Amino acid sequence: MAKQKKQPRPKAQTPKGFRDYFAHEVTERSDMLGKIAGVYHRYGFDALESAAVETVEALGKFLPDVDRPNEGVFAWQDEDDTWMALRYDLTAPLARVYAQHRNDLPTPYRRYAMGPVWRNEKPGPGRYRQFYQCDADTVGTASMAADAEICAMLADTLEEVGIPRGDYLVRVNNRKVLNGVLEAMGVTDEAQAADVLRTIDKFDKVGEQGVRELLGKGRLDASGAYIDGVGLSDEQAEPVLAFLTAKRATNADTLLKLTVAVEGSQIGQEGINELQSIVNLLEAQGYGEDRIVIDPSCVRGLGYYTGPVYEAELTFEILDEKGRKRQFGSVAGGGRYDGLVKRFTGQEVAATGVSIGVDRLLAALREKGRIKSQDQGPVVVTVMDRDRMADYQTMVAELRNAGIRAEVYLGNPKNFGNQLKYADKRNSPIAIIEGGDEKENGIVQIKDLYLGAKIAESASLEEWKGNPSQFEVPRDQMVAKVRDILAGQD
Repeated sequence: MAKQKKQPRPKAQTPKGFRDYFAHEVTERSDMLGKIAGVYHRYGFDALESAAVETVEALGKFLPDVDRPNEGVFAWQDEDDTWMALRYDLTAPLARVYAQHRNDLPTPYRRYAMGPVWRNEKPGPGRYRQFYQCDADTVGTASMAADAEICAMLADTLEEVGIPRGDYLVRVNNRKVLNGVLEAMGVTDEAQAADVLRTIDKFDKVGEQGVRELLGKGRLDASGAYIDGVGLSDEQAEPVLAFLTAKRATNADTLLKLTVAVEGSQIGQEGINELQSIVNLLEAQGYGEDRIVIDPSCVRGLGYYTGPVYEAELTFEILDEKGRKRQFGSVAGGGRYDGLVKRFTGQEVAATGVSIGVDRLLAALREKGRIKSQDQGPVVVTVMDRDRMADYQTMVAELRNAGIRAEVYLGNPKNFGNQLKYADKRNSPIAIIEGGDEKENGIVQIKDLYLGAKIAESASLEEWKGNPSQFEVPRDQMVAKVRDILAGQD
C-alpha cells in the first residue's frame, strides 16, 4: 500500500494586496474615525452602516466579461445565480439604500458612513485591496448650499484630526464648466469627449505642454513609448488649456478667466454661477481662500461627477523613498453625482458627497508627528506566588474599576525577569509587585517602567537620583499611586 502523502501546511502569510493591523494602528484609526464622526455629526449628518455585500447589479459599474467576471470587485455567484460582490465604495450602497427606503427617509437625506471597501485591482506600494473610507453625502437637494457645506465640513475635519490651517487646501471645480469648454471646442462626439476627459485627467502628471501634445498628435512618455493623441487642432485645444490654466491669485479672478474660457456656452456659464454661489456661501461662513479655492486643475473624477467637484490636498512636503522632496497630495475627494440614484428609480435625484481616504490621512499625520507611533499598554500585575492568583485578580479588578487598563500576568511566573520583559514588550507603563513579604506587611511595590527605561538609557545616573522608579505604598493606596504615576507619564 502506497504511503499517504502528508497534507502540506498552509503558509502563514496575508493574501496579496492585504495586510494586518496591530493594536496601535487600530487605536490610531479608531481615534481618527471618532474625530471625523464628531464633525460629521455636528453638521447634522446621521450615521448609516450598510451591508458590506451588494449585488453586482446594484453596484452597476462592474458587469461580467468573458475573461474575468466582475473585474474590479471581489465577486461570486450565489446559489440562485445572482452575482454578489464586496462593496467597491460607500457611494453605490448609499444610492441603493436611498432608493430602497426613500419613502421612510427625510428629504434631503444626510448620512455619513465609515468602513472598509474592497477593490480587486493590482496592488502596489501603499496600495491595498482593502482600505477604509469615511463618506458624508446629502441626497435630495440641488442647492449649492449642500456643496458649500461639504467643502466647509471637509476643512473642519482636516483641522479636527490634526492638519493645521496652511497645510491643506480644499480645491473646487465644476464639471459643467468643462462641458462648456467641450462645447466651445466643438467636441460633440461622446467617444472624443471621453478621450478629452482622460487627457485632462493627466494634467497633474504631464503638465500644460503634455496635455497640449496629447490633445493633438500625441507625445513620447518617460519610457520613450509614443502615446497617440486625441487629434484636435491647436485652435480646438486652446479652450481646454485656457480652462486648466485659469487659476489666479483670487477666486474672483479665477472665475473671470473661466468665464472667458466658456464664452458662448450656457452650460459653462451655469457651472461658473454655481461656483460663484459656493464661494459666496463659504465666505458668509468665514471660509476664505486660505482654506478653500476655486481651482480648474482639480480634474479627478470629472468623468463621473455632474456638477461641482472638490478635492482636499495636503500642501506640506515629505521625502519619498529616494529622499526627494514632494508634496503629500490628495487625501479626500468628492462632488455632485445627480445621476446615481436614477439607476434604481428612473428619476434623477440630486446628490453630493465626499470621501476621505483614512489610511492616507493617517500616513499624513504620522509624517507630521501628530500621532503616537505606539499605543500605551496595560498596567501589569505580576505574579510572585501562583497559589495567590485570587489576590492578584482582586488587585487588577480594583484598577479596572477605577478606569485603568490593567491585566494579571498569565504566563509561567517562575522567572520574574520574564514578567518584566513581557511588560516591556506590551509597552506597559507600570508593573505592580506583591510577594509574600509585601503581603504580610500590607504593602505593594509599584514600578514606573517608563522612568526606569529612561534611567537605564541615561549616561549619567546623577540627574535621576531624585526620581526613583519604584515605590513602596500601602496596599489600600495602590490605585491612587498608579493614577499619580500615569498622570506624570502623560
